[in-house]
Amino acid sequence: MIPAALRRNHWMNQIAGHAAMRPDATALRYLGADTTWADLHAHTTSGAAALARRGVGFGDRVLLLTLNSPAVIETVMAINTLGAMAVPINIRLAPGEIAYIAEDADADVLIVDEPLAPMVAAVAQETSRIKQVIALGSAQGAESWADLIAEDPAGFEAPDVPEVTPALIMYTSGTTGRPKGAMLDHVNLFSQSVTCIRAMEQTDESDVAFLTAPLFHIAGLGSIAPSLVLGIPTVMHPLGAFDAAQTVDAWEKERATVVFNVPTQWQAICALPGIAERDLALRIISWGAAPAPESLLRQMSECFPNAMNVAVFGQTEMSPITCVLRGSDSLRKLGSVGQPIPTIQYRVVDENMNDVATGEVGEIIYRGPNLMQGYWRKPEATAEAFEGGWFHSGDLVRQDDEGFVWVIDRKKDMIISGGENVYCAEVENVLASHPEIVDVAVYGRGHEKWGEVPVAAVVLAEGSSLTSEALGDWLNERLARFKHPKDLIVLGELPRNASGKVVKGVLRENDPS
Repeated sequence: MIPAALRRNHWMNQIAGHAAMRPDATALRYLGADTTWADLHAHTTSGAAALARRGVGFGDRVLLLTLNSPAVIETVMAINTLGAMAVPINIRLAPGEIAYIAEDADADVLIVDEPLAPMVAAVAQETSRIKQVIALGSAQGAESWADLIAEDPAGFEAPDVPEVTPALIMYTSGTTGRPKGAMLDHVNLFSQSVTCIRAMEQTDESDVAFLTAPLFHIAGLGSIAPSLVLGIPTVMHPLGAFDAAQTVDAWEKERATVVFNVPTQWQAICALPGIAERDLALRIISWGAAPAPESLLRQMSECFPNAMNVAVFGQTEMSPITCVLRGSDSLRKLGSVGQPIPTIQYRVVDENMNDVATGEVGEIIYRGPNLMQGYWRKPEATAEAFEGGWFHSGDLVRQDDEGFVWVIDRKKDMIISGGENVYCAEVENVLASHPEIVDVAVYGRGHEKWGEVPVAAVVLAEGSSLTSEALGDWLNERLARFKHPKDLIVLGELPRNASGKVVKGVLRENDPS
């Protein structure tokens, strides 16, 4: 009888299968260098054996403070081979924030990329939790990952890792309070793979995936997951300031067919001179994380007429995709995040968990194989999120009679002004289309008469002298009067956390009223 460990449906066995069937084919490419499936499997096995000798075992947590490279994938797979959990850390976090995650995750081992090694000393000033450091490259006081995978794995036997074993703890970036660690297991990650394969129609084994998303976000690891199932190569682009020209050059050189970028990156790409004439192999172009204006969607269609345009929407707790919008619907359903994927169950409900009528606003709640196990060591937060046996997303949405979903706001961001609900995201989306507004965030300000009123904090285009009165005139045909911002706060930049999300608590604390 075949041992259960060899029949498990997780990404370590997917790699092992490709290593057996196509050992010399490219799994990962980075800066022109290839990692074959055989390489990836060998490094995963030897790395797991070396970590086991250093005390890492089933259920342990290992921190990763890394950029993007094949070694990051090797470390994640080695950690998971032992039944341990990889805990990627956003590299933009401050030392105190990293120390909090180390303490919360109860993690002794940290894997760090060489350029980020100086951060370790700063973190050590905040916590003594970390006992061992392993460097991708070299760093003072750290062992080298290259040395670990060079060790002989003879005699190593990996434990059986059931699919329900947590593989990742992804810390959500809290705009209020401390971040929470979403536990994602191998069922979640395989479900994410199925979602991507279906949404992107990835049925061509000659596809070449191109990764720009950071691996410390679920968007990065979630993008890798379908490639590991399909056995197609993934070209990993170095992290750093986004350069549209370099990205397109890499697409052309690598013959990339499947790519993802956020809307601001697509704007920069579409603005490149001669972009429509480039010799590109793009088959699927996708976007998410923020709304895309109609003008950009039209530009993308004109620049890449032969590519299927797909928008994805979700959240870390859902591994992450929950809704998909195809390019053929993007203009017809402008502003929608698409239709819920068929592998999840969902409802749109009111405060009492009653289903709302089509077209009415309610919170979208989920169940299904994409859903996390819960928040690491936060039973109260988990119980609150899973109230009534469904995961409460915090997204207030409305759904039309064709099943398309529009996100109206985050539940905690809703303003009640004079008994009327004002959804910050709705107001922000309208304001973002103003030609003189570069960046915007809407929040609530206390008001004697109305309880709360909306206020807009904006970054204006160079040379703009937009006033609250002029903005009000412009909004008259676009938003109901009670939704109009009652004040316009002009800033040089909006306060953002390490994941790029606006921290509205800072705006409220510094409100000039």
